[in-house]
Amino acid sequence: MTSPALRPILLTAAADAATGSGRSKPTIVVGPSLGTGTAALWGSTAALLAERFTVIGWDLPGHAGAEASEADYTMAELADAVAALIAALRAEGAIAEAGEVPLFYAGVSIGGAAGAQLGHDHPGLFDGISIICSAAKIGTPEGWAERAELVAAAGTPTMVSGSAERWFAPGFLEEHPRAGTALLHVLQNADRHSYAHACRALAGYDLREDLGSITAPVLAIAGAHDAVCPPADAEALAAGVADGRAAVVSSAAHLAPVEDPDATAELLAAFFGSLTPRSGCAPASRLPGDPYDAGMGVRRQVLGDAHVDRANAGVDDFTAEFQEMITRYAWGTIWTRDGLDRVTRSAITLTAMIAGGYWEELEMHVHAAVRNGMSAEQIKEVFLQSAIYCSVPAANVAFKIGQRVLAEYE
Repeated sequence: MTSPALRPILLTAAADAATGSGRSKPTIVVGPSLGTGTAALWGSTAALLAERFTVIGWDLPGHAGAEASEADYTMAELADAVAALIAALRAEGAIAEAGEVPLFYAGVSIGGAAGAQLGHDHPGLFDGISIICSAAKIGTPEGWAERAELVAAAGTPTMVSGSAERWFAPGFLEEHPRAGTALLHVLQNADRHSYAHACRALAGYDLREDLGSITAPVLAIAGAHDAVCPPADAEALAAGVADGRAAVVSSAAHLAPVEDPDATAELLAAFFGSLTPRSGCAPASRLPGDPYDAGMGVRRQVLGDAHVDRANAGVDDFTAEFQEMITRYAWGTIWTRDGLDRVTRSAITLTAMIAGGYWEELEMHVHAAVRNGMSAEQIKEVFLQSAIYCSVPAANVAFKIGQRVLAEYE
């Protein structure tokens, strides 16, 4: 076995040429699903990310015109090949040296498995990793061995019909025939032996017992309709790594970047944006024991990863110090105190938001109250109490907001 040779594909070349700022942007390296090509899979999502990130992809051997592989390889060797590709790009000056600009990774299915393997085998290479429509173990060794044998003998066209059913959510091919057909053509034209080599790599892939050694922040994204790697696999990934979170794309099955580019790009931009240091709040400037770290942990527990990632993604030089302040002091020195439980703190906060008429914040804190364990009955009692001590009109607005938020949890 030997590491396959990979080629880079610059997916945001047009946007970078237009702005002239590609080198200064954080870079996202993206990986494909088995049987697909990176350009067809990631093109639409990359276009949405191009303003803030340089996006570079790689193709599996024998796929989308890439050179065929000559022998079997392991997932560890595939990860080594991605790491070697990054080293080559740095040597050419195509991407910044380590530490100059953040480097991120996102991959789908086998590309996501490669991301997990990279996090395990090459710690420190990436500042954040998104594992999409994938898992710590995909399928069974026996199933992959059988598929490898079939495709090596009969070719990849034998996979087209089944893949069309597994890859896409109901209705996608009818609504987006061009995008779906482009991916299925890549599969049909893929080198049969290279496809079989990738199957055998997946047969030997199992990181379930080693996820804890992955220290880079991880976002595991699942498609709600994915029968291959269902949302439970993303939850297991997020729970198993040192710093993980999970999200679901409700409209997708197994190929989220092409099925819902908007949702995928939004999740990636928020997650990677939250990991991109900005002036005034660079993680390296904080000392061990800084309440900021505890505050960020509580903030995520109370408000949810998606909300915090969106907030962090919107931070700029003007707002950075304010965000730093509220995370450090509001969340790191008040919400972390032992004197009140979180249900009580939520009740107090809801009342304060009603008294001040801070309706957008009230909506956010109704969600937070539910996350903290408050029941609908308890929230109602807080609103009734506020009607007496704040005002009936204020409570009227609060009940409308609460009704709308609580309906989301029914």
